[in-house]
Amino acid sequence: MTAEGKKHGAYESYEEGRDATVSCACHWTVNMAASADHGTLWGECYSISPGAIMVPPESTITKPEQLAGVEVYVGYHSGSHYATIQSLEEYLPGDQIKLRFGGLPDERVDAMISREAKAANVFGMQRYILEQLGFRVITDTTFMIAGMVAKDANLDDVRKYYAALRRAQADIDVRHQRYVHYYQNELADRFKGLVDVKRFGPGERLVFEPYSKTMYEETHLWVEERGIFDGDKVGAGAFEEAVALAR
Repeated sequence: MTAEGKKHGAYESYEEGRDATVSCACHWTVNMAASADHGTLWGECYSISPGAIMVPPESTITKPEQLAGVEVYVGYHSGSHYATIQSLEEYLPGDQIKLRFGGLPDERVDAMISREAKAANVFGMQRYILEQLGFRVITDTTFMIAGMVAKDANLDDVRKYYAALRRAQADIDVRHQRYVHYYQNELADRFKGLVDVKRFGPGERLVFEPYSKTMYEETHLWVEERGIFDGDKVGAGAFEEAVALAR
């Protein structure tokens, strides 16, 4: 596996310290950050975000095996990074998986629209943008997102916050079309004339199930085995120390 490009991502933002009491990122990053004592993984809920490796409509690539040696634009130490490896390992040996760290999700959309990128992993709203513009899915990369809470957080308040999210998720499940107009608030100005947010799907979905010890340990091992982090960034925090669960 080879990679080039911008090297600052979700994990680094936890090293630097986030202002929010509760934040989120892909579960690989939150797992590793929590194990290194940058916060506590919220173990009572996770979410699932629809993602995909996509190519331009005119691309001759039609199946994952044809991505051998092709740069796939991803975010560094972010969901698209790990999810691309996880997905393409089903089809290609590691030395044929080539990543390009292409910045934030909107920057990867820019790279696809300009045809700078031959392929990119995008998720959530950015996947909906490219789908509406005719870009094609080569393989799905839907992945898990976890919450991170600050070490000094009041866990009772955090549970109240998640209780509100549970109610909101139920409303979205019943009829997500009522709420898609909120995408307009998150859509970059340069994309607003290109797409119709009323056609977007519900996006990331909260799952109110535990992030288990098995999930934590298997995910941590998966990241370590692939050498995604330098050794000094691999924390040794045990599940009981790194994950906040109902007691």
